Amino acid sequence: MITFPPARATALSRLASFAPAAGRAYAAQRNHDLPGHPHVSGLSPYVRHRTLTEAEVLTQVLSRHSPTGADKFISEVYWRTYWKGWLERRPGVWVQYKTGLNAALNRIQTEAQLHDDWQSACLGSTGIGCFDHWARELVQTGYLHNHARMWFASIWCFTLRLPWELGADFFMRHLLDGDPASNTLSWRWVAGIQTAGKTYLARPDNIAFYTGGRFTPTGLATFAAPLPGPPVPTLGPAPQSDNWPDDGRAGLLLTEDDLSPDWLAGVNPVAAASLPAQPRSPLETAAQVMTFSNALIADCVTRHSDTGPVTQVTDVAALVDWARDQRLDHVVTAHIPVGPAADRMSGLRPALAVHNIGLHSLIRPYDAQAWPYAASGFFKFRDAIPRLFAGFATQSQAELPFL
Repeated sequence: MITFPPARATALSRLASFAPAAGRAYAAQRNHDLPGHPHVSGLSPYVRHRTLTEAEVLTQVLSRHSPTGADKFISEVYWRTYWKGWLERRPGVWVQYKTGLNAALNRIQTEAQLHDDWQSACLGSTGIGCFDHWARELVQTGYLHNHARMWFASIWCFTLRLPWELGADFFMRHLLDGDPASNTLSWRWVAGIQTAGKTYLARPDNIAFYTGGRFTPTGLATFAAPLPGPPVPTLGPAPQSDNWPDDGRAGLLLTEDDLSPDWLAGVNPVAAASLPAQPRSPLETAAQVMTFSNALIADCVTRHSDTGPVTQVTDVAALVDWARDQRLDHVVTAHIPVGPAADRMSGLRPALAVHNIGLHSLIRPYDAQAWPYAASGFFKFRDAIPRLFAGFATQSQAELPFL
């Protein structure tokens, strides 16, 4: 069984072990969902929290392989980047998802059959052997192979005919790497909402082949009609870093979305605060998810203990109180992407401004270079990857420590 010790040292070790296999071996075997998941990197829970950054992963892999030789793995890393940028430029889709989820949760309170079907799916008691196995694996380990995630989502939507938002929520509550962009948009893609008219249908022969014959399901849907969804909000600009003066007293805010703050060393903070891991659902987030995320935050705080004590703040009011107690002129944070932490910190800028304290959100160079290309489909985004590689030369050594 794959495990995820919550430490950057583990992430770096896992990356070093995997990098030699990130080329042809990964391309040939990555779709096989086998016990222990031997053919994938197992890095996603660390990258989701940026305990390990995408730039670090790509740099290590490119030190072992050519861009062509590691094309499949590089594309998988950039899918995450693309999803992130796509949602940053259309944050209303996250609002739509939360609205749809609340509506679906209301339905299961009043529709007995829907409630029972949803509960059976979450408990892994539907009678569909592969699906039930994946449901239990997810709850037990906090992880699923990417191919299994696609099959699971397809069966949820088109065979069990459950609201897709409930499935996305089930993943968010239990995945250690549960990411608002990758998770929400991937479920939308399977359901035929993300790319109009394009759905993903789980096929028994595909499942049997890529699970090594462990599962040969029967009774799956043979057709996947796109599910209805609201219009996609208008494309907005990619987020930009705030300008900030390098004078006055600055405090650093850490969140679970970026736990490698070395690239912000130029801020020279006089104090630091951390926001604990945020619940990911109106329902209870799995204990192992919260424990894992908070342990990674603690690991980050320990690694940067030379900056002094780090104060935990739970909401906007607590952070404003901390900033005032520290007599700060500025609060600086790595940009908090669309999701639960950003929801919790909404309203922070005006709340600080009341006390003449500035909030300065800074975008990683990796994101600043990539997100402008996340305007339409992934394949157009992929055309920009060679330019993004060239841009590595302009990024800080803190962001690319292996160079």
